[in-house]
Amino acid sequence: MVKVAEQLVDVASGTPERILLAAERLFSERGIDAVSLREITAAAGVNTAAAHYHFGSKEAVLQELFSLRAQPIADRREQLLSELKPDKSGRPVLEDILVAFLRPGLEALGTPDGMAFSMMRARMAFEREEVRRAALSKAFNRTSEMALKSLAKALPDLPNQTLHWRFHFLLGSMVYTMAMPGRIESITHDGIDTVDPEAALAELVRFAAAGFRAP
Repeated sequence: MVKVAEQLVDVASGTPERILLAAERLFSERGIDAVSLREITAAAGVNTAAAHYHFGSKEAVLQELFSLRAQPIADRREQLLSELKPDKSGRPVLEDILVAFLRPGLEALGTPDGMAFSMMRARMAFEREEVRRAALSKAFNRTSEMALKSLAKALPDLPNQTLHWRFHFLLGSMVYTMAMPGRIESITHDGIDTVDPEAALAELVRFAAAGFRAP
């Protein structure tokens, strides 16, 4: 992944693109707080004034990069959520909602951009709250709100506070799975392969559905 990012920096002709790709590589390797704007511009082969002109700050670089990588996932998620079909009772099916919400991110792991995004997203869990909130809100608030509305329709007897807690746990499971830390592979001596997106999706949907339906 690092080599791919380096090659992209080499061939990117526009200054903003070079800055974004250099930032992606450095953020993925070292985290956001550990990287300065000066280091990003040096890796991109441009001067600091250019970065200030195009973005203004390191945080703005991060938000633009995160939005760029997240947009295909968010667009696909919005499409799937908008296509949900009601059951005989007129409500969306819980498993269908979960598949629509989870599939885009897990499928993206099969692409270089998706892998880079997953690494950066995992890093963001350890960054300052204001940095996380700004980037995540811009990228995913709309589709998260769509998912929550559908979940509320599918589970009308579930109190809002409980629904939000369970959605919180769903997000944690999703992000951890996308980060592919390899822990369960180590524990099971490679008896489980979490890299397979379809297997991960099926198991995560079953797990989450049971959690949402719990008393």
